[in-house]
Amino acid sequence: MPQNMPQKKNTPPASAQKQPAKKDMLQFVRQQQSYPDKRAAEKRAEDFQEIADRYAAETAADQSARCSQCGVPYCSTHCPLHNHIPDWLRLTAEGRLRDAYEMSNATSTMPEICGRICPQDRLCEGNCVIEFSGHGAVTIGSVEKYITDTAWENGWVEPIEVSADRGQSVGIIGAGPAGLTTAEYLRVAGYEVHVYDRHDRAGGLLTYGIPGFKLEKHVVERRVQRLIDAGIHFHTCFEVGGTSSMDDLRAKHDSILIATGVYKARDIRVPGIGAEGVLAALDYLTASNRKGFGDDVPEFDSGTLDAKDKDVVVIGGGDTAMDCVRTAVRQGAKSVKCLYRRDRENMPGSQREVSNAEEEGVEFAWLSAPVAIEGTEGVTGVKVSKMRLGGPDTSGRRAPEIEPGSEYSIKADMVIKALGFDPEELPTLFDTPDLSVTRWGTLRVDHKSMMTNLDGVFAAGDIVRGASLVVWAIRDGRDVAQHMHAFMRAKAKSERKAA
Repeated sequence: MPQNMPQKKNTPPASAQKQPAKKDMLQFVRQQQSYPDKRAAEKRAEDFQEIADRYAAETAADQSARCSQCGVPYCSTHCPLHNHIPDWLRLTAEGRLRDAYEMSNATSTMPEICGRICPQDRLCEGNCVIEFSGHGAVTIGSVEKYITDTAWENGWVEPIEVSADRGQSVGIIGAGPAGLTTAEYLRVAGYEVHVYDRHDRAGGLLTYGIPGFKLEKHVVERRVQRLIDAGIHFHTCFEVGGTSSMDDLRAKHDSILIATGVYKARDIRVPGIGAEGVLAALDYLTASNRKGFGDDVPEFDSGTLDAKDKDVVVIGGGDTAMDCVRTAVRQGAKSVKCLYRRDRENMPGSQREVSNAEEEGVEFAWLSAPVAIEGTEGVTGVKVSKMRLGGPDTSGRRAPEIEPGSEYSIKADMVIKALGFDPEELPTLFDTPDLSVTRWGTLRVDHKSMMTNLDGVFAAGDIVRGASLVVWAIRDGRDVAQHMHAFMRAKAKSERKAA
């Protein structure tokens, strides 16, 4: 945050609390890498609780002490939030847990959520210097989760301290990670903040898209409650363009943020794709999460969105596909298979998630792509063609090509499309035809100010960058808060002059 924008404040650390004995750093040769123990696969597949235990205090200190404290911390530079990772690892190793929490909280509004769901193997841990040396990365995500969970339990996560009222208000459309992050920073700065969301609970994909075995919902709910306690107003079941128009919101607030994310499922053009039993991943995951909340979900209760006793095929290789296959296992599917058109090394999802899925009984058909959905009155199978990798495509990865004469069929009575997400047509959805979009359907912004072509209307997160990671949405929410703050200060100054 710039100097003229108030920071999130916390009371001084209580470092004197009883903690494990101080550990010397650079222990990566003597101390082996150790992640928190996972529950046995057959046990964890019976419920939606998180699959791993939390570190004991002594183990967290031991694992933190493996950090090499390198001069150029690649873990931090490859973290979208540029978290001060070596610093809070050192503080954890020294037994100064509250100091470690303060350090991690300084750059992230949701450290315990990132610790659970970030693909650390592709970001901080994947770029750890000692990983390159063959000693195994520091277990950064697990330590991050441990630090902040401990902070919640000990009351170190204090109420948001709000600055003096500025007499201006902000409207945020979308209660996902980008919107919630911006809401927190702008409330700290003294603005009246209203968050509008189409769902009946805040959190976006954190609430309805990510299963509980990766992110238990009370973890999200306590973050949202902290924002409510700070005086942020949440308007749920609110449709922009329906409940209220964009023009009405612009007239009501001094600035607007659009942080809706991207929710339209990518489709695949093969015969039979519209058959009964072919589902969009988000519909499937949302129904499962709603059942976890105890909601009435007729399509789940009827069996349409329930995988129990079914042969399930999931198409896709990202983290959403892994969420779907692992959810199907927990719902009692007869069999679960995942089709991905490239090989394991070239899949976009986390390799840890693939390993977790394999442990839980999911079968992977690598270098395989659907060519047709079989069945007349409902899905009975998927016709599949084997693939091979050719030359690099525009993404730099080797492009998959069909192996001639390699077709075969897989039995299925539920097929889930997990091919990623595209933006909805927001100009039409919001009844705001003047809102400019790119050729990909994302919102067009001035990247210096993060403002759309509409004055005072900003955008951040996936609706600008396309489907991406939660940690990038948090980063965008943090960045756009600075620009909105600058815009409203200039607006207030102009209005004072005019008066």
